[in-house]
Amino acid sequence: MATISQQAGGIAAQEKPLLDKRWLVFGLGLYLVFYIWVRWYEGVYGWSAGLDSFAPEFETYWMNFLYTEIVLEVITASILWGYLWKTRTRDMDAVTPREQLYRHMTHGIWMCCYAWALYWGGSYFTEQDGTWHQTIVRDTDFTPSHIIEFYLSYPIYIISGGASFLYAHTRLPAFAKNGFSLAYLVVVVGPFMILPNVGLNEWGHTFWFMEELFVAPLHYGFVVFGWTGLAIMGVISLVVMDVARLIKKELCPELA
Repeated sequence: MATISQQAGGIAAQEKPLLDKRWLVFGLGLYLVFYIWVRWYEGVYGWSAGLDSFAPEFETYWMNFLYTEIVLEVITASILWGYLWKTRTRDMDAVTPREQLYRHMTHGIWMCCYAWALYWGGSYFTEQDGTWHQTIVRDTDFTPSHIIEFYLSYPIYIISGGASFLYAHTRLPAFAKNGFSLAYLVVVVGPFMILPNVGLNEWGHTFWFMEELFVAPLHYGFVVFGWTGLAIMGVISLVVMDVARLIKKELCPELA
């Protein structure tokens, strides 16, 4: 968006752009580079060290990978969510319309990052997992594909969604002053429930020798919880209405 100039003591002062595209590129690029590395790691060590869970190299390259990612995910979630809560806006009435517009754009970056992370976890690595297990007979629940899909990509999108939710409800009056947004709760909690559903999935595969078909009843939970992401339209509707109100208040205060 274009910047708005104001006269301050006869000198035109340029305000910061509402949308900082650098953060958008940085956020999406960070996920992309990281997942390219993850896919490379899986391609190299999945076949050479990931086919026999009783082999020493499996412990070296995959179980240590699992332990490390879980610790880092807990630390990342604690720091990120804690920071967003600690630095929350205490007085929403003091936030100017332009600052609210700026925060809406920043919130949009958070939502884009969440959607991007959700694609990698809920689509790319999930589809890949089905292909892996149609090719390789599993001898453990902690297969290379599962270690990346269930215990890496799913927590990453959960952390991203939680951060987006916290940002909206701690910095935007449209969310903070009206209680929790039901649509936003569905968007975040629904995909989060895919992770607990992993327990049912692994229990089923342990007791039944099943074909890795996504149409199998055992996998219905993944589909239903994935569909909850459609509630994002409710969040977008709320954002668009508030942005329209703020633009009118900022540019045409006499009409607000």
